[in-house]
Amino acid sequence: MIHEFETRDGVMYIGGKSAVEIVEEFGSPVYVTDEARLRENFCRIRDAFSKYIDTRVHYACKANTNLSILKILEQEGAGIDAVSIGEVLTCLKAGYSPNRIMYTGVNVSDSELKQVADLGVMINIDSVSEMERLARIAPGHKISFRITPGVGSGHGAKVITGTKGAKFGIPLDEVIGTYVRAKDLGFDIRGIHAHIGSGGQSVEPFMDMMEILVELVNELSGLGIDLEFIDMGGGIGVPYQPQEEEMDLDELAMNLTDMILEETNVKTLVLEPGRYVVCDSTVLLTKVNDVKDAGTKKYVGCDAGFNTLIRPAMYDSFHYVALANKMGKACTDKFDVVGPICESGDYLAHDRVLPDPKEGDIVAVYNAGAYGFSMSSNYNSRPLCAEVLVCDGHADLIREAESIEEMWRHQKVPERLR
Repeated sequence: MIHEFETRDGVMYIGGKSAVEIVEEFGSPVYVTDEARLRENFCRIRDAFSKYIDTRVHYACKANTNLSILKILEQEGAGIDAVSIGEVLTCLKAGYSPNRIMYTGVNVSDSELKQVADLGVMINIDSVSEMERLARIAPGHKISFRITPGVGSGHGAKVITGTKGAKFGIPLDEVIGTYVRAKDLGFDIRGIHAHIGSGGQSVEPFMDMMEILVELVNELSGLGIDLEFIDMGGGIGVPYQPQEEEMDLDELAMNLTDMILEETNVKTLVLEPGRYVVCDSTVLLTKVNDVKDAGTKKYVGCDAGFNTLIRPAMYDSFHYVALANKMGKACTDKFDVVGPICESGDYLAHDRVLPDPKEGDIVAVYNAGAYGFSMSSNYNSRPLCAEVLVCDGHADLIREAESIEEMWRHQKVPERLR
């Protein structure tokens, strides 16, 4: 089931604050995060695994890198899974120490490898080329390897990452030789990592992946390469549709940790949830500008489009929507919820039954915390929107809405054109 927000007198409340009041105070569109739900999500996944095995939960920060979100998770004891030097530096700014960050890049430049290594951050190596280059740049650095297990899982083809032939990781038949080469090069080898995809709702693919990792760990141990941790990556999904079942987190944790503890000498598990932690903590609030009957289709036109939330257009992702100022009212018809972008593919939701929509109503788009703001853009020269954090009925602005002038700040017009 999707996370249900409180309703009072037909109005959605987020973290004890009225959605209507939030839009009045901070404008629209706006991303709104419930701090209590964010903390609850992190603690739930941490506790599910840590009761069985020493567990390091590294938040996959590409899902949402707002400094306030990062700081909250730092307070809860999170580590970080970072995929760029920008994410590494952002997390250091948010208060994470380098030993709580693991860097997992893909197609990484020498300059970025050097920057990460100079900061003392562990590097999760993605290719043989990267390993050989890192050996010249930072001899003896602490590393693990991302392997391609040949197992995939995810909500769509564009986010499945672990299958044979994927652009990520060391191919399965090269893993042992790569670790032996890394040992010969003098690296400080700490672990092994795989990530099979994003948004998986089934336990079985994770078990299939872990069987492969366990077999590799034991083979490496026989060659004198004993690993400190197994990193199962992320990809644990959350419900996006009202009646969708949740991942059985307890079953997943128990089965995976049993396999590790019974079949290997490894005593530490790393996991990298991103979506699971932030997704349902956040809604996107967007105001209705226009209601149109096009004959064969009816539209609710909002001030947020795929520049604000690209997932529906890019992945055909489902996001539940509701009118935040008309919660509980009877639905009257079916509508497409669309944005202001000059593209036919600019939509937030197709064929949704809603109460009679009017200009000025507020549409709440659920499950917007993961890959919402972080994938937003300035397409059609539209500024990035604000972000708000709500706790116990109090709302704080955690990112100002961008101005038109700020979109121009890095552009330079040559003197000859003036």
